[in-house]
Amino acid sequence: MSIIMDGNGRWAAERGKERTFGHVEGVESVRDIVEAAIDEGVSYLSLYAFSEENWNRPGDEVTALMKLLMKSVKGEYDSFMKNGVRFRVLGNRARLNPLLDRAISALEEATKGNTKLTMIAFISYSGRWDILQAAKKVSALSASDPSFDPSSLTMEDFSKYLVTSEIPDPDLIIRTSGEQRISNYLLWQGAYSEFYFTDVLWPDFRRGEFRKALEAYAARDRRYGKVK
Repeated sequence: MSIIMDGNGRWAAERGKERTFGHVEGVESVRDIVEAAIDEGVSYLSLYAFSEENWNRPGDEVTALMKLLMKSVKGEYDSFMKNGVRFRVLGNRARLNPLLDRAISALEEATKGNTKLTMIAFISYSGRWDILQAAKKVSALSASDPSFDPSSLTMEDFSKYLVTSEIPDPDLIIRTSGEQRISNYLLWQGAYSEFYFTDVLWPDFRRGEFRKALEAYAARDRRYGKVK
């Protein structure tokens, strides 16, 4: 299951606050949804936290978001350990501040033995970047290993070169705030995902809204191109 968290800025603007106020409140939604996912027996929960395109936002907002990410990474250890959450970050981490990247790695290492829920934060990520970096890996392997035949690659083989190689494709992708697009997110992995769009802004998306999404998903008839 994956969530495109959208609407923090609009939520703040509706209250006459700066956009960063919405991002701070959005962290509370993350905490609530993580706990709700555990209660509902969800094994994998991924969150689109910061896209490659988000680097183009005003510098002060990007700086505030990076500080908030650092604060969250440092502050969630006890909660993750208590709730059995394994933490992962996927994306173009070369663009992150080295201090933030090291803090992320430390939390990943500390929580790698937790098995109740794997929470993946996609940071500095885009679907096109992911496919491109996978293609580059295949190209490099082809150049370095004469026995490797790229023409024999299957779609399953290619998936192993994506950053999500160890993560199941999402059954359900939720997007908040009323927007109905995927914004360059999990373009390969979401090929057969179900989508759930809601007008609720992310800071207001809590466990009640989460259950509505699960109920809607449970009523879907998934055919994967087949006829039933």
